[in-house]
Amino acid sequence: QVQLVESGGGLVQAGGSLRLSCAASGRTSSSYAMGWFRQAPGKAREFVAAISWSGTSTYYADSVKGRFTISRDNAKNTVYLGMNSLKPGDTAVYYCAADRNRRVVTFTPDSWGQGTQVTVSS
Repeated sequence: QVQLVESGGGLVQAGGSLRLSCAASGRTSSSYAMGWFRQAPGKAREFVAAISWSGTSTYYADSVKGRFTISRDNAKNTVYLGMNSLKPGDTAVYYCAADRNRRVVTFTPDSWGQGTQVTVSS
């Protein structure tokens, strides 16, 4: 398993931007597909975005497409989620995740971070 630690969450006004980071540790972490999920209060955890191990392939939930950007720096073992034009509906705990089977469109995590809170005020 790979260990994942998120950072970068916080409070932002609607229309603002944030960038989340996820530091991965583990000998083979750079070979995993990586992604982000989120969970709002009282709601199920939902997929946000995923990126292939090489960074050449990405996949997004329709709700964030065009506003969020997932990227990775394998030299730093870090995955990022850039979030623009944030809405109150984006308020949630954001979780970093890894898929050792390298799936992107059918991203299925087998490792999770502890989550970071993102709050968007209106």
